[in-house]
Amino acid sequence: MPTPLSEKTRSIVTACVPALEAHGLDITREMYKRLLADKAIADLFNMSHQKDGEQPKALAFAVLAYARHIQNPAPLQTMIERIAEKHVGLNILPEHYPFVGEALLGAIAHVLGDAATPDIMEAWKEAYWFLADVLIEREQTLYQEDAEQEGGWVGWRPFQVAERHEESADVTSFILRPTDNQPVMTHKPGQYLSFRFNVPGAGAERRNYSISSAPSNAYYRITVKRQNHGVVSNWLHDTVRVGDVLDVSAPAGEFTLHHDTDRPVTLVSLGIGLTPMISIVESLTAQTSSRKFHYVHGTHSPQSDVFGDVIRSLARKGSLKADVFYSHDAPTQEESPVEIHKGHLSSEWLIGHLLPESDIYLCGPSAFMTETIKALRAAGIPQERIHYDIFGSASDPFLATAA
Repeated sequence: MPTPLSEKTRSIVTACVPALEAHGLDITREMYKRLLADKAIADLFNMSHQKDGEQPKALAFAVLAYARHIQNPAPLQTMIERIAEKHVGLNILPEHYPFVGEALLGAIAHVLGDAATPDIMEAWKEAYWFLADVLIEREQTLYQEDAEQEGGWVGWRPFQVAERHEESADVTSFILRPTDNQPVMTHKPGQYLSFRFNVPGAGAERRNYSISSAPSNAYYRITVKRQNHGVVSNWLHDTVRVGDVLDVSAPAGEFTLHHDTDRPVTLVSLGIGLTPMISIVESLTAQTSSRKFHYVHGTHSPQSDVFGDVIRSLARKGSLKADVFYSHDAPTQEESPVEIHKGHLSSEWLIGHLLPESDIYLCGPSAFMTETIKALRAAGIPQERIHYDIFGSASDPFLATAA
């Protein structure tokens, strides 16, 4: 159990909030500059989030949120859990934390200059290690749980691409099976896999991809969209073939289907945000539960409607209710078991068509999720019934701390 922070430290960190509001991003940029100078540490990071500035922004928001809630960190529990899950997926270990602490404290001193008094630096050192110890303790628990599960593992495990399916012009699915032919850990619907790649011409890269299949003890499926200038996504699409071997970390992530309730489920996604939803859909339809659920998805056209055939087949059987919005070209309704809409999915439409008392799961672009969550709250939907996944860095302050 981490040693509680002193009152002096809490007071000093709270007093630093205005400085963080003004200089937080400068501090995190300087921190990453120092941290990534060590190649062994740099290889642990998704470098695309460094190039686009998302990772420094996400950390700046996290540090600011921590300072604002230093007197009572309870509201940050969801954010802390998300960070711990990410760290476990990327195999972050206790020995990595001193490097981060040294870089962060050095960046604070560099950016604040003479304002970084000895008392301030000592307070931030104590605050950093308190949070580090919280994360280390939680991460050790998660590692142990992974190791103890049937088919579970800790570290990187080699998986072979057993199948490859072109879902659309820019979306491909990969079926992954372990090279040792032993069972794999049964994932929770909504979780993701973390990967360690060595991309020719780019070097070491780390990525997370949602598992897009129902829980299984034999294989996982990921579904990847080709991104403009995406180093890894383009490499996966253009180069990785059946038989190739990838390094994979055990399933992780806190965005999972809640089984401790029989409330109806409303799944809402845009674009490639459907990947964790398909895992949830396949899991729900494989169960004998009478739990009702509603699938709502937005895409560009029938050509980009990934897994559309799966959804139509399930809707035809009466396994789910489904609405699909096509922002550009929409097919005719004809006798489709899915309700077809031309245009963009709006929060107003969603609120008017929610299953009563349903749990709502969201995944899509940050702007869409922020707007939708705010609209749901304004409509009186309690926060505990709103669940959402964040792709990439949590650089949106609302999404990072909304819970």
